Amino acid sequence: MLLQRFMSQSIEVTTHTIFRDLLRHQPTIVGWNHHLTMARLVARALRLSKSSLIQTGIATHRLEGKYRLSYLIPALLWRESLTIAIPTAFQDRLITTELPQLQQWLGTSKQVYCGDKPPAPEFNGLWIIDSQSWLNLQLHQPELVVGNPIIFDGADDLENWAQDLLTVKLAAEDWDSWRLNQAPIIWEQIIEIKIQLMAALWQRPINPYNCYPLDDSDRVLIESLAKLLASNLSPNWQKFYQELSKIDRLVWAQIDRTRGTLTLAITPTDLVAELAPIWQRQPSILITSAVGLTAKAIGYRQELGLSEITSVKFPLDRQKDLFKLYIPRWMPMPNTSKFQPILVDEIKHLLYLTNSSPKFVVILIQDTPLQAQIAALLAAEWGSRVQVEQTDLNESNILVSGWEFWQQHQDDLPTPQLMIIATLPIPSLEDPLVAAKVAFYKQQRQDWFRLYLLPTGLRILHRAIAPMRSSQGIVAIFDNRIDRRIYGKQVLASLNPMVRINYSDLSWLDSK
Repeated sequence: MLLQRFMSQSIEVTTHTIFRDLLRHQPTIVGWNHHLTMARLVARALRLSKSSLIQTGIATHRLEGKYRLSYLIPALLWRESLTIAIPTAFQDRLITTELPQLQQWLGTSKQVYCGDKPPAPEFNGLWIIDSQSWLNLQLHQPELVVGNPIIFDGADDLENWAQDLLTVKLAAEDWDSWRLNQAPIIWEQIIEIKIQLMAALWQRPINPYNCYPLDDSDRVLIESLAKLLASNLSPNWQKFYQELSKIDRLVWAQIDRTRGTLTLAITPTDLVAELAPIWQRQPSILITSAVGLTAKAIGYRQELGLSEITSVKFPLDRQKDLFKLYIPRWMPMPNTSKFQPILVDEIKHLLYLTNSSPKFVVILIQDTPLQAQIAALLAAEWGSRVQVEQTDLNESNILVSGWEFWQQHQDDLPTPQLMIIATLPIPSLEDPLVAAKVAFYKQQRQDWFRLYLLPTGLRILHRAIAPMRSSQGIVAIFDNRIDRRIYGKQVLASLNPMVRINYSDLSWLDSK
């Protein structure tokens, strides 16, 4: 057996030697330049019981994560129990194909358990669990999780997942649940309070998110409901009021003006108090794509309550991952009235260049009204080729969507040859949660733009353009803040490797 040759060596040396042998004899299954370095880092973190943050540069949400071999080999060589948190969509391939092949090649027989419930305390193998399920256990039932080392694959979304898991929402069905077990007079009082609350919210200016933080008068109405039903609250309402009694909680309402529905939500504004204890319970190896402008990823670590840990950021391959970046210098600022008509003309020009050989094109516009207007204008010329946030598409379609839709479905769609980005995905202060986090950074006298808004926007951008690296296509960004703001240099640096092209180079679209 291969492993028996190295039993007396440390796990780092064993991992390095075995990986080097694998690279020599199985070059076709590797295909990444940093396997040896990452494998040693993971092995060292396991041996020293130290947490690490590894930015691979490769999109971690993709099924074929080339970097995964780098942690699977040291995980199988580790003689104690170990947890791997990875999205459910990737688990089948991991358990049925990758791990059995590696176990056979290495000569290991490490037991593998897959499930959202923790294995028995005496278990000494690999526990494979869904990323969000593990996080949910840590947040709500930490006593069930043994402090074994964990490799968290795809930790880019950790903050968003934690925010969702810690948010309590009261939707239409939660209001209706009261109707079944209340006396008519009580139900009438509930409805009256709800109408007062909705009337107050309806008077507020419309924003793209239809979300509004509750002010003091709104909270008085919410608290009056608790007094009205002090002994008869459903579990979800009980959770809501428990959170309402805590400090540093953001309470907001989301209204659907067409349906006349109201959703209440409450969430922590600062996740550090909730997340920091998790990293103290076990060594954690967090694997991400790119969550910071530098290896230290200060903003990302600060948001998650991560102390000083080993942090590494791998560069992308300048040949394999190179894409073309087009940024016209004559665009007006996005917040001016001139921006939209010129944006439409520029998008049309790029699409005209693809007429001779239709290609799959993605147009990312976060502003919902602008998204609908541009989609309608384009459909008038390109007909059914233009689709708005649809997944049943072919190689000749033009997809118009927001960032969230594209992130959720990009793996299931054709690879674009052209991606058009209206504006940078810097979080908007019109989102109550974003505004609350910015306020928190201001209270701490910290640089809220450099530590929060900019890194968050660049993480979204990096993930969105990942398919363009494999197609080596063109990404056109019409946000001239890249050229006119100081932080534009950081944006450009984060997009490397890329080659910036000019107007004349766009003929590539017509020829390819």
